[in-house]
Amino acid sequence: QVQLVESGGGLEQTGGSLRLSCTASGLTFSNYAMGWFRQAPGKEREFVATISRSGTFKYYADSVKGRFTIDRDNAKNTVSLQMNSLKPEDSAVYYCAGKRGVFGVSILRVSNEYEYWGQGTQVTVSS
Repeated sequence: QVQLVESGGGLEQTGGSLRLSCTASGLTFSNYAMGWFRQAPGKEREFVATISRSGTFKYYADSVKGRFTIDRDNAKNTVSLQMNSLKPEDSAVYYCAGKRGVFGVSILRVSNEYEYWGQGTQVTVSS
């Protein structure tokens, strides 16, 4: 079966960096656009970043643009999220998700459009 497994979360200070990783199995990874979402307590799940199947196209939420970088390695079935200049408001559970095919940003930024999800990894940024 399809599995997405995130790792790399933890506790970091404001201004610090963390790198999240998501490893996929049970699917042809290069056929899937991948996204990162996050959910803080009491809030809805929100879009963070997405990357196209080949890695050519990347799109970010305004709140993380210039600080976060999404990337993928199709040979290793992994997608990563490098998070720099962390802020307390970045604290959340971070999820990776996969959607098969080619879609525009209007689709890829919507969580309900994704077919597969990881279990999430906690990121906490202290002030």
